[in-house]
Amino acid sequence: MSADIHSEAFIQEAQELLQELESSLLELEEDTENTELIARIFRAMHTIKGSGAMFGFENIAHFVHDIETAYDMVRNGELRVSKPMLDYSFKSCDVIKQMLEDDSIRAEGGEALEIITFFRGCRKDGGAAQVSAPQHKEEKEQEPERTYRIRFEPSENIFLTGTNPAMLLEELQAMGECEIITHITKIPDFEELDPERCYTFWDVILTTSMTENDIRDVFMFVEDESILKIDVIYESGLDEENYRKLGEILVEKGDVSAEALSAVISEKKMIGEMLIEKGLVEQDAVVSALEEQKYIKNLKAKKAATENNTSLRVPSEKLDSLVDLVGELVTVQARLNQTAISMGDSGLSKIAEDVERLVWELRDNTMSIRMLQIGTTFSKYKRLVRDLAKDLGKDIELVTKGEETELDKTVIEKLGDPLVHLVRNSVDHGIELPEDRIAAGKSPRGKITLSAEHSGDSVLIRITDDGKGLDKKVLMKKAVEKGLISESAELSSKEAFELIFLPGFSTAAAVSNISGRGVGMDVVKRNIEALRGTIEIDSTLGKGTEIVLKLPLTLAIIDGLLVRIGEQFFIIPLSMVNECIEFKEALHRTESGRCILKVRDDLIPYLKLRSIFFIPEEEPEIQQIVILDIENNRIGFVVDSVIGDHQTVIKSLGKSFKKVECISGASVLGDGSIALIIDVMKIYNSVG
Repeated sequence: MSADIHSEAFIQEAQELLQELESSLLELEEDTENTELIARIFRAMHTIKGSGAMFGFENIAHFVHDIETAYDMVRNGELRVSKPMLDYSFKSCDVIKQMLEDDSIRAEGGEALEIITFFRGCRKDGGAAQVSAPQHKEEKEQEPERTYRIRFEPSENIFLTGTNPAMLLEELQAMGECEIITHITKIPDFEELDPERCYTFWDVILTTSMTENDIRDVFMFVEDESILKIDVIYESGLDEENYRKLGEILVEKGDVSAEALSAVISEKKMIGEMLIEKGLVEQDAVVSALEEQKYIKNLKAKKAATENNTSLRVPSEKLDSLVDLVGELVTVQARLNQTAISMGDSGLSKIAEDVERLVWELRDNTMSIRMLQIGTTFSKYKRLVRDLAKDLGKDIELVTKGEETELDKTVIEKLGDPLVHLVRNSVDHGIELPEDRIAAGKSPRGKITLSAEHSGDSVLIRITDDGKGLDKKVLMKKAVEKGLISESAELSSKEAFELIFLPGFSTAAAVSNISGRGVGMDVVKRNIEALRGTIEIDSTLGKGTEIVLKLPLTLAIIDGLLVRIGEQFFIIPLSMVNECIEFKEALHRTESGRCILKVRDDLIPYLKLRSIFFIPEEEPEIQQIVILDIENNRIGFVVDSVIGDHQTVIKSLGKSFKKVECISGASVLGDGSIALIIDVMKIYNSVG
């Protein structure tokens, strides 16, 4: 199958629809009588089927047809949603995903055939599945219906795009009671006819509970190259008005002018007949108008308002390239600032200030474009929890909060695997079996909460469960057995909890295909730290566990504090900096030799970065100490001097420097020199 532009557009659209479909199915599982959810599921299936057929994904269209039909019966109150139906609906989502990746998969075999057979059986058998709830049917009957007039005039080149207009008309027919009138007046003589061009257009009268947006969705891939007009029409009961209305219909559709109509009306004869006699309109246009007149439910016609779609799809590669260019621009702007200062030219300084303001705005806007709501990631885990809980015989509810919280797309992409590990562990290790929960005085249904919130220039993601919690004694015993700690070791609860991040550590009694091999949590920590983030665990035995991830909003550009040690420049993330003060070592070293600084009656430990980075130059008499706030603890970093804040475009160090400790990247300064970005967390963790 050729991956042309239209096919790629369908694949992207289908993936989004599948995500929406899974979310709707999860909600429907909690409320099987929700007519809005049922309609949403039907529309998603319907769109996937119609668009799939249009763009050559016949296997998907054929597979979805029976599922869509079953949900249409549910919509009409002829079929009731059951647990097996939901289970097979989830399986169908997985099969469609596979078909999107591999067009060799067919609906006639394997799991796809099993799913189709089930949905066909639902429609044919006379069991309980076909008994609908009276309340559901009453709700359906109360749904408003409208009658639409649709003029669809496709581009002559529509066949060249691989689109079959007949498929679009079939989709309209599936939406409700439908009358299609074909116009053939534009078909040329046989000698001039091009079989690869479309000369036909259509008027469609459709009565449906669907909205205008639903109808436009049918034409979403061809609307830009076609003439598409959709009006809402109503019925009239007066014959005299009907004669007049026939003329109005022809004027509205552009088949005759208002002036010509007025002249004909004055003759007091049958309008359609007179218009044809005078050659003012073609016969098929009058036939079309008469068909519509029969179908009208009200005299008044109005155009439904539609919102303009202002969204734009952009490949992520182009966005990444834009961010790289903005990063280079930030570096050039820093050079311009430095040049203006060194030259002492007030005019150039003013230009540099204007450029700096514009670059900052461009940087912020570009970063905001990369920001995505984390809710799209959260929604994926509802299906994961449902399936895992079913396999383990547990009853678990996943609650999500803060879905609107935004993160850089790169952070979200790299966050996927760690979150999967954490959620799976909460399901497997955290939440107890229903009978165990009842024995412990809890609800048989466990609860996992996935939440996100902003905290300064970071985002906090919490995975909380109300399960059995972590047992400090069990953790320490397992660590002793594995030789990770000595039997005499005394650990705080926090230190004991962090044992689970050690390679190979696991408390599972038996290895399962879900967890238990001890090859996950150490990887989780490494991945989070690779994102310049932190991970913390808090747990209460018998009550539950909370894991908190703290992540930066973006990985591309950060605000940093530029410092100097000897001839080398370093950058400290500004978000961690609390304050900077003058430092004299003789005043702050205690008698025991420990490095302790007293700031406003607070004792703060400090480290000399000169020693950590092995910089041999002689120390200046007066140094500066940068006090940082890390995990609610304060620590000082001693540097030679503090230069000031700096917009830091992060550059990777390359393969040769991957193993360099305590450095997370580099940045180019205005004069072209290099400043190394300090990995504050690595230094903090190394000194305990």
